[in-house]
Amino acid sequence: MSHSRRRFLLAVGSAVLIAGSGRAIANAITQKGKRYALIHDETRCIGCNECAVACAKANDVTAGYSRLSMIPLPKSEQNDNEERYFRHSCQQCDDAPCISVCPTGASYRDENGIVQINKALCLGCDYCVSACPYDVRYIDPVKHVADKCDFCSEKRLSQGFMPVCVRICPKNALFFGEEESADVQRQLRVGTYYVHQLKNVGKPHIYRIVSL
Repeated sequence: MSHSRRRFLLAVGSAVLIAGSGRAIANAITQKGKRYALIHDETRCIGCNECAVACAKANDVTAGYSRLSMIPLPKSEQNDNEERYFRHSCQQCDDAPCISVCPTGASYRDENGIVQINKALCLGCDYCVSACPYDVRYIDPVKHVADKCDFCSEKRLSQGFMPVCVRICPKNALFFGEEESADVQRQLRVGTYYVHQLKNVGKPHIYRIVSL
């Protein structure tokens, strides 16, 4: 087990789980433009990792590194046969510490609410990697800049396409869109969901459905 994954699993136990049941979210957008969000339906996900493989290929991720991974969660106490997987990737959180520690402004939030990395400004200093409490950033050893999930902004979203993980999922366990749109709100009304929010970190914009 990697050091990053070990730290993540320890953090799961201390997370603040903000849950909703059968209702849509109310989101306060503090900047102009859209706010995109991703929904991961844990009731559908089978942990096949096709999303991670497709992501690496579509975004030219260096071998041995990943923008996302699927982590098996402990089996539910209510159902010992239940298999659940946690999407480990950038949370697109409010008040992101990776932005505040960046000395050059390379880490920033764009007009769509997505935490981005301006590779032309990135020094590869590792400050943002150390600051991220979710351990979802890394320094690319070939490009010498920070990297992470950005919803395929450069390769797909800017061209009008969905993130590749959403398109490739064989179980339709991922849903992506403007957070306050009717489609996203409808998806969040079907059951119980939560966000994985660590203490002293802003609200994430990855929503996780746990029951229908």
